[in-house]
Amino acid sequence: MSRNPVTPSPVAERPTEAVPSSRRPGVLVAALLLLGVSVLPAFAIRPDPANPPFQGLDDQWLVWMGGPHDGLYSLAAAVLNWFGGPLGAVVPLALLFILLLRRRWTSAGFLLGVYFAGNLLVVQGLKHLVDRPRPENPLVRVDHGSFPSGHVAGAALLVVLVGVLLVPAARRRAWWLGGTVFTLAMMWSRTWLHAHWLTDTAAGAAAGAGAGLLAWWLCAPALAREADRGSRGAAATVTPEAAPAVP
Repeated sequence: MSRNPVTPSPVAERPTEAVPSSRRPGVLVAALLLLGVSVLPAFAIRPDPANPPFQGLDDQWLVWMGGPHDGLYSLAAAVLNWFGGPLGAVVPLALLFILLLRRRWTSAGFLLGVYFAGNLLVVQGLKHLVDRPRPENPLVRVDHGSFPSGHVAGAALLVVLVGVLLVPAARRRAWWLGGTVFTLAMMWSRTWLHAHWLTDTAAGAAAGAGAGLLAWWLCAPALAREADRGSRGAAATVTPEAAPAVP
């Protein structure tokens, strides 16, 4: 009596890990360089916040960012200003909801910790340390302290967080490129609106990206373990096909 061969069920492919399984030295080097770019100018500004050594560069850039402030440029700057304000809080909350829905508790904790540490400790800490005056006659409502730009720091930090937590590794290079363009656009909008000096926006971009990359390097093993557990859990849900009955 012959037996029908049982065809093994295909094994589900493990999804690409969202984070590296080990800490990459390049990530740490980039994080420290970016944080240095954001912190070192603060010590140059602090002795004379109204007239730092690079004020001439900032003044010239502000001249180039002169009027007329209308048309499509005005609309683009207004949208970016709104994104850095009310929408800037909605996007991280939506990301947190997605992570909790997927039961990615480690990633959710990483998001909360890094977002608040980057914005409150790094950005607000530098603002209170330097307390640099803003350009005259800003076109939007602003608070105290021009250095560094909170809008730009938040944009750069959000780019890193989304790239680390949601973007597959195979598509991450394109994400970094798009995120860089988005951050540069935010830098332009803050100077075009006379809300910040050019060096404020550069320091903000460095502070946000540097804080995000440093946190990624520190937490990479924990995030990788969570991704691995998710991969094994998805593979375990694959049920083998029932074997045909033997006559």
